[in-house]
Amino acid sequence: MEQPDPARLRLLIYNVQVGIPTRKYRHYVTHSWKHVLPFPARRDNLDRIADFVADFDIVGLVETDAGSIRSEFIHQPEYVARRAGFKYCYSRVNRDLGIVAQHSLALLSRFPAHFTREHSLPSTIPGRGALEAHFGDPAEPLVVVLAHLSLSARARTRQLRYLSGLVAGYRHAVIMGDLNAELHSPELAELMRVTRLVRPGPGAPTYPSWRPRAEYDHILTTPDLQPGGVEVYRVKHSDHLPVGAEVTFHGLRPAAARCSRPPAVA
Repeated sequence: MEQPDPARLRLLIYNVQVGIPTRKYRHYVTHSWKHVLPFPARRDNLDRIADFVADFDIVGLVETDAGSIRSEFIHQPEYVARRAGFKYCYSRVNRDLGIVAQHSLALLSRFPAHFTREHSLPSTIPGRGALEAHFGDPAEPLVVVLAHLSLSARARTRQLRYLSGLVAGYRHAVIMGDLNAELHSPELAELMRVTRLVRPGPGAPTYPSWRPRAEYDHILTTPDLQPGGVEVYRVKHSDHLPVGAEVTFHGLRPAAARCSRPPAVA
């Protein structure tokens, strides 16, 4: 029987919409209260999300809540990490609205990061951010950057130029997230032109989950990671579909369990 390759990593990006399963456009109006108030089925949906992401090695979650009224003060990234059996959880609050909402993103990993940093992305309206984590040998790391970009093309262009600077010079780098832009958009085309990033394989629309028409969620990698394909999964636990990709990277070793948050960086 063929043995699994320990250097083969399964990556995933998933916009989980703070645990809200949206099925129709009108739900953005009729279910809008779920973005500010708790509802009983949210935790059940988080359980379904955790069960799905458990098959991956490094998972980027965007549109999570870090503990507020609407999430019943549950730190959603840590909750999903524990249920899915991830040993490491790194999160960043993008927009802190106190007890009302803690808009955040997170990286869940089976491997320890030896370096993490939070980034505030340039934006007219504050609240867009990125999370950077380095894995493996510090001299030749795997650099993973998770981001959730703005809705305006002008802001995304500035944000992607910022992100390109984070991965410049690294042989093994990944940018993944809800980038709110199609792959053929001018801003993503510029990113891929000035960096060595490529998409691991043919993609597919990811939004909205019930009738996908736009490809907003991406995993982009450097060629040295030997990307082995990309897949969009038809699981409808959110208003976005998750995207997975396989890459090859030697030198990662699992370690003892913990769940931590990187210190804020000015």
